[in-house]
Amino acid sequence: MSDSPSNGNGNSAFGDWVVRYRWLVLFASLAVAMVAGSGGSRLAFNNDYRVFFSEDNPELQAFEKLQRTYTKIDNILFTIAPRGNDVFAPAVLDAVEYLTLDAWQLPFVLRVDSITNYQHTVATDDDLIVADLVEGAVDLSSPELSEITRVATNEPALRSFLVAHEGHTTAVNVTFQMPQLAMDETPQAVAAARELAAKLEADYDVDVHLTGMVMLNNAFFEMAMQDMSTMVPAMYLIIIAVTLLLVRSVTATIGTVLVILLSVMTSMGIAGYLGIELTPPSSAAMTIIMTLAVADSIHILVSALGAMRRGKGRREALVESLSVNMSPVFLTSVTTAIGFLSLNFSDSPPFADLGNITAIGMIAAFFYSVGFLPAFVAIVPVRARAGQSLLGKYMDRLGDWVVAHNRRILFGFSGFAVLVLAFVPSNDLNDDFVAYFDESTAFRQDVTVTSERLTGAYQLQFSLNSGSSNGVSDPMFLRQTGLFVDWLREQPEVRHVQSITDTFKRLNMNLHGDDPEYYKLPEQRDLAAQYLLLYELSLPYGLDLNNQLNVDKSSTQVVVTLDNLDSRRLREIAQRGEGWLQANTPKLATIGIGPAIMFAYISDRNIKSMLIGTFLAVVLISAILVGVLKSSKLGAISLVPNLLPAGLAFGAWGFFVGELNMAVSMVSGMTLGIVVDDTIHFLTKYKRARIEQGLDAPDAVRYAFANVGQAIVVTSLILIAGFSVLATSDFAMNSLMALLTAIAIGMALLADFLLLPALLIRLDSNKKTS
Repeated sequence: MSDSPSNGNGNSAFGDWVVRYRWLVLFASLAVAMVAGSGGSRLAFNNDYRVFFSEDNPELQAFEKLQRTYTKIDNILFTIAPRGNDVFAPAVLDAVEYLTLDAWQLPFVLRVDSITNYQHTVATDDDLIVADLVEGAVDLSSPELSEITRVATNEPALRSFLVAHEGHTTAVNVTFQMPQLAMDETPQAVAAARELAAKLEADYDVDVHLTGMVMLNNAFFEMAMQDMSTMVPAMYLIIIAVTLLLVRSVTATIGTVLVILLSVMTSMGIAGYLGIELTPPSSAAMTIIMTLAVADSIHILVSALGAMRRGKGRREALVESLSVNMSPVFLTSVTTAIGFLSLNFSDSPPFADLGNITAIGMIAAFFYSVGFLPAFVAIVPVRARAGQSLLGKYMDRLGDWVVAHNRRILFGFSGFAVLVLAFVPSNDLNDDFVAYFDESTAFRQDVTVTSERLTGAYQLQFSLNSGSSNGVSDPMFLRQTGLFVDWLREQPEVRHVQSITDTFKRLNMNLHGDDPEYYKLPEQRDLAAQYLLLYELSLPYGLDLNNQLNVDKSSTQVVVTLDNLDSRRLREIAQRGEGWLQANTPKLATIGIGPAIMFAYISDRNIKSMLIGTFLAVVLISAILVGVLKSSKLGAISLVPNLLPAGLAFGAWGFFVGELNMAVSMVSGMTLGIVVDDTIHFLTKYKRARIEQGLDAPDAVRYAFANVGQAIVVTSLILIAGFSVLATSDFAMNSLMALLTAIAIGMALLADFLLLPALLIRLDSNKKTS
């Protein structure tokens, strides 16, 4: 029997066809999976942090313009912590000299900066001498070391950036120019950098910590590879264990695992053909598909095994299972796909890719569940244990209990929901690209050490335009820039400011006999231009001023290094800087930009875009439910258990944790598509009892518990287990998204087993649903 006669006849005929031509269906399914899966060879991993931002993202556009104007900031910062805590010991300076020299041999290197090759300027008679601050470290005398210490720890360009004021830590900053011709450029650079760092630690009494944007890109890549290599095997083990425990059939469990494998192969292969790139978020699609693909198989298997326990033959039981389940399984696959497709409204392309890959996987899982799985079970020997399962007995008891206490359940659950939802506003958005990585990861640890001992991980860049070629030498422009730099250095969040004004002050002092009274900006444009030209002509290859000045010297870049701040404080300091420029030097007004601030803004941007996507998904899924159930009343009732779980998950998170990142904006759309599955299965069985058997609402609820309750429990537990595995990821975007989804699925199980039956009994009490 089925939910409607026409559907039942059609589904039964399809079931008969699958069982009759089981070998054809089996091999056709394998052939489709092989052809589609061949596209997996086209999959490539994008390890650039910029992939998190869409092409029309205003912060990304501003940042790319800045990157085209000045030297790129793709860097690796070698933080050197001497075990003797003295950077200026000859052996340590020798290590810095060695690293500075050998860093030029790294792949794609563009520039190397350190305290040893810092271009120190002094005046000799009427000449300006520009030379490395440290040369031949092991042969330096004590007075020479003292002078180097004095210069390095007091020079604004070095202090709190390449050397700690206390002299216990230093760094070598290596800038790269990636040609972007191959996906392995970043791993190549990182592997060479790690080898160089290991050699330095072996040869000298120092510890080396690697940070910077290149290391960040590589950390994204390594997290995705780690998740794929650990999560996927763990998921298979959990699925096998839970399915075997609850279904109690080895053959059925094998069939379920094969459906998962074929679904993953198909979805990832099609993704390859579509040119979708793998990123840390989109790579999670494999684990999510594995988790969700189980649900369809479980519903078909539980019904078939149940029919076999009642005495039906294997093939007859399969036909009955398809007749009963094909329509709701199709609906759940479509609604789940719709939920994930809503991620296309995200401003972050990797999450749109995650949604698309998963949606493809869900449609593939449907076809393999209603085609390959019954064909497989019809061929191989399957034995169903006699008698009702223990879980089935519990479902009967639960149905009786819910019917008997429906009024108390309705008011009790409503009170619980109001209480939990009250904590939703307690959640605080905080996107911090360093905090995306667990504290156990090497990248996070290296950033922490660098931040504690030397400098911050976050930078803001302000490009100040003078309005004319060579305008950076204009005294008025220099004074205004200098005032802005002075204001920045007074801000408590600021660790270091790099500005061309410090160079002009030092040159002015040098060319006035190194008189400290002249450590100030030059007051004549021609003089300032001469200083700059003289200095540039003295600089060695690779150490030009392109990191601070544009080509025609009409603009200069002020780079602000900040403490490791949360996204709100990052936005605040950027807005304060922009406000200061607008109020004090309106002609120089610009925005502060950089990777950190780009991530700081993306949560708000995603929430706004995903509100539209989630709303459209709600409307579309609700319309489908009303159309399928042929009842506006049941459709309206279904909205409650479909929308409430995500809200309850956010409320629980607000109470226990209270901090969310960019992934949070994806959870509502995702969970909507997932949690609606159980509601569909429960309501279709409830409606079947009401229409075909003429049962009243309480007995129809009991019927639904008896016929689909066990499958709902099994699928929910597998879903919770699967997302809980993903929640162990060291990458916070994936782990937070997974944990919130697991909580939402748990809340959905409670809502479908407690709130939904109570609502049906109270609101659908007519003799028969039409």
